[in-house]
Amino acid sequence: MTATNQTTVLVIGAGIMGAGIAQVAAQAGHPVFLFDLREGAAGDAKRKLGATLDGLVAKGKLAAETVAATLANIEPIARLDAAAAAGVVVEAIVENLDAKRSLFRALESLLSADAILCTNTSSISVTAIANGLEHPGRVVGMHFFNPVPLMKLVEVVHGLLTAPDVADRAFELARSWGKVPVHARSTPGFIVNRIARPYYAEALALLQEQATTPQVLDACLRAAGFRMGPCELMDLIGHDTNFAVTRSVFEANFGDKRYVPSLIQREMVDGGLLGRKSGRGFYGYPEGTPPLPPSACGPVPTARNVTVHGAGPVAQALVSAASRILESQGGLAQLAPDSPWIGIEVDGARLMLSDGTPAHEVARRGGLSDVVVFDLPLCRPVAAATPLAYSVHAGTSASWQAAAASWLQALGYAPQRMQDAPGLIVARTVAMLINEAADAVQQGVCTPEGADAAMKLGVNYPAGPFEWLAQWSGAGVIAVVEALDAAYRGERYRVSPWLRRRAGIWEHSFGHACRDDEIH
Repeated sequence: MTATNQTTVLVIGAGIMGAGIAQVAAQAGHPVFLFDLREGAAGDAKRKLGATLDGLVAKGKLAAETVAATLANIEPIARLDAAAAAGVVVEAIVENLDAKRSLFRALESLLSADAILCTNTSSISVTAIANGLEHPGRVVGMHFFNPVPLMKLVEVVHGLLTAPDVADRAFELARSWGKVPVHARSTPGFIVNRIARPYYAEALALLQEQATTPQVLDACLRAAGFRMGPCELMDLIGHDTNFAVTRSVFEANFGDKRYVPSLIQREMVDGGLLGRKSGRGFYGYPEGTPPLPPSACGPVPTARNVTVHGAGPVAQALVSAASRILESQGGLAQLAPDSPWIGIEVDGARLMLSDGTPAHEVARRGGLSDVVVFDLPLCRPVAAATPLAYSVHAGTSASWQAAAASWLQALGYAPQRMQDAPGLIVARTVAMLINEAADAVQQGVCTPEGADAAMKLGVNYPAGPFEWLAQWSGAGVIAVVEALDAAYRGERYRVSPWLRRRAGIWEHSFGHACRDDEIH
């Protein structure tokens, strides 16, 4: 059977997710049965949906005829046997394996053998849900994202027993509903909830070691293009929910240290600091995230010898800034494009783009004293005072600390000083997101294209992990992850074999380790 808009859809669960799924199916023209065990819940959900859609009509965003047709397609039912003719089922009930198995067993005896059984689970194994059914091949995951009518992504999740044609039919069904489906293998977290873990984990790790503040973390990652910083996003999601997902992924992966939950977040949950829903998380509400204090950097001091090292967009920005500044001082910057590092050297003092190595380790290896390391400027400044993190070697002179901040300000950034942690903020976060996505591809969870689409559409990332990889370099990402591993030791920071293999391919193609400018 191929699902068309004439196929009857049974949606089980009339909560926020179920009502949203019923809406998109009905808007696509399907007759929809809506069922919930709670007496009257399905009817209430339809009435609330009607009020919402009428509001959109009043605002001119929907035609009254569209609303009338959508509501006419939804029929609340009090008994499952009223939906025996359904060709597609989407369940959106409680996240409990036994409850989902029990439901699908009951549906097997009710529906025809070719009906598709879809689960909207966000964390339970699709293989486990299908276990014990007479026809396990027709069980497939259709993981929608909230709010369903607005969010485009649907993860079509294949269990070990899912028939390929069933997954393809679910994929096409989602596409016919105006969604962007991506195929995923049933592994803990699927695509989005797995790949997104480092976005929260690296922020919590930096807070655990008191390297910076929630305010600076959020500001720097927003400046890198993310719509919300990790701390304000966790406040929005709810720390109880975010912590539960992290624990679920950690336990499902047999305690893999990459997914270890945070002591800070557990303490917040234990204390009832759940974020917006409780009025307080990392921030107080309704006030929310406070603005950063203004940067107070002076003008760039006069220098005798200025050299811009390295190549690529960051080095070019430094060349432009140095030329502009030195022209007013009657000087000229020297260029060292073949240098192994990117940054600027002023009278022997260094301002270096982070390769993951902390400033104190850079100083130790090079026998240097004046060393300041700045974070990966993932996006060029689009306005004055774009936040960018930097850290300072403990032996750096006060004069170079001030001058380095002035250079960053001259580049268009609002420098945010933090403790000397490996990878700073943006570099370590994005490197770990790329690394996690590479492992997902290595394990057959998704394709690179699927990962990019999922992360952009499911959690509104400014780019997909493999798009970032193309902008950066395999060697650059590996260097950051290896620097994290050298600093912390353990399983958490291990380079994905897929990423290491790809970096080897790039190096072989170019004949040497790739520089930043060769990947752009």
